[in-house]
Amino acid sequence: MKKIPSVVLSIVCGAIAAPSFAATTVLECGKLLDVKSGTWRDKVSITIDNKTITSIGPWGANTNALNLRAYSCLPGLMDMHVHLSDDPKPQVQQLRESLSSDTADFAFGSVRLAERTLMAGFTTVRDLGAADGLNVAMKRAIDAGSIVGPRMFTAGKAIGTTGGHADPSNGLSQAMRKANGKPGPENGVINSVDSAREAVRSRYQEGADLIKITATGGVLSQASSGQNAQFTDEELNSIVKTAKDYGFRVAAHAHGNEGIKRAVRAGIDSIEHGTYMDDEAIALFKKHGTWYVPTISAGKFVAEKAKIPDYFSPLVQPKAAAIGPLIQSTFSRAYKAGVKIAFGTDAGVFPNGENAKEFRYMVEAGMPELAAIRSATLGAAELLNQSQRLGSVESNYAADIIAVSGDPLKDISVLEKVEFVMKDGQIYKKPGQK
Repeated sequence: MKKIPSVVLSIVCGAIAAPSFAATTVLECGKLLDVKSGTWRDKVSITIDNKTITSIGPWGANTNALNLRAYSCLPGLMDMHVHLSDDPKPQVQQLRESLSSDTADFAFGSVRLAERTLMAGFTTVRDLGAADGLNVAMKRAIDAGSIVGPRMFTAGKAIGTTGGHADPSNGLSQAMRKANGKPGPENGVINSVDSAREAVRSRYQEGADLIKITATGGVLSQASSGQNAQFTDEELNSIVKTAKDYGFRVAAHAHGNEGIKRAVRAGIDSIEHGTYMDDEAIALFKKHGTWYVPTISAGKFVAEKAKIPDYFSPLVQPKAAAIGPLIQSTFSRAYKAGVKIAFGTDAGVFPNGENAKEFRYMVEAGMPELAAIRSATLGAAELLNQSQRLGSVESNYAADIIAVSGDPLKDISVLEKVEFVMKDGQIYKKPGQK
C-alpha cells in the first residue's frame, strides 16, 4: 500500500489565499446564539486572542472591530461523518480513477474539498475513513497551515472483515486479488480476535484519532448485502477493548439491525446510518448511551442516483434504492424516542460543502431547529470528548465562529448560506466573499 507524506498536501498551499489573522480580534455581532441556554444575545462584542475567545460583552467603541452587526453569530458547525478525500461520481469513473490514479492525485483533489467544507461553516469534522493515510496527512497539513480546511479528527483506514464493507479488494477479479495480495489488519481487514486487536494498533501507528469499523454491509461496496452483520461479538469486544486501551473512541457504520445491536452491546461510541434499527435497538442505544449519527443527506443522494441508469453498478443500485430512502424516517423515530443524536452527513458520498442541507432534513423529520443546531455543536463536541473547548461561543473556548443573515431558529435553511467563517481565531471568509 502506497503511503502519502504530508508534504504532498503541503506543497499546494501557494494556490490558496492566506487567511486573515491578527493577534487580537474583536467581532461585533448583531446577535449571538447561546446554544446552551437556547437564547439569542443582542449586540454582542467577542474578543479573540491567540486562537481563543477571551471575553464576551456588549458592543464597545473599538473602531477596529469587525462589523457583523447585521448578522447572527453562532459556534462553528461540526460534522461527525465526512470523507474529505473524494466527491461522488459514477462508479465506472471511480473504477477508472482507481486504476489510473496515484494517491498523490487524490491528495491534490481533496484540498479543494477541505476548503469547501470550511467555507460552508464547518470548522470541525470527523473523517471516518480513507486509504493510504490520506486523511491523517490532510489533518497534519491543515494543522500546519499548509492548506485550508476544518479541524479534523481522523479514523485513518476503516476496519472491516474479509469481503466486508471496508475490504478494499471487493469487486476485484481473482487474478487481481492474487496479484495484490490478501489485505490484512494493516489494511484494515480482520478475521479474528487477534487480527482485530492488530488492526486497532495499526490505526494507532497510522496516527488516527479514533477507530471506525464497518459492522454491517454497506451501500457503495461491491458486495451483495447492504445490511448483513459482519463482525462476531468476540471481534467487536476485542476492537472496543483495545481501542479503549489506546484512548480511542469507536464509530461503527451499521445499516442492519443485528449488526447495530451487536455493536451497541459491545460498547461502540456511535452508530453511523442506523437504517434498520428496531425498537429493541433504540432501547439499547438509550441503555448504553450510544450516539446516533444519521447521515440523511447521503441516503437521499444515493436514492436519487439509484434512479439513473448505470450510475451505480448492478450490485450497488438495488442497495441504494432500498436503503437510501429509509434513513430520514429512522432518524425521526430515534429522535422522538430520545436517542442521543450528533450531526453527521457522510459528505463524500454526496458533494462536500453541501453539509448544511442535513439541518433541513432533520427539521423536516420533526427535530426543532435549536435541537438540530445543538446536534452540530454541543452534541458533536460531547461525542468528540471536546466539550471543554468546542461547540459553544464563550470565554476560554476555541474561537470557532460563523455568521449568517437571518435567524436559523426560524428558518434553518439560512445555515446553507454562511457569510462569515472563523476557525481558531483566523478569518477565512467575510460577508460578500464567495
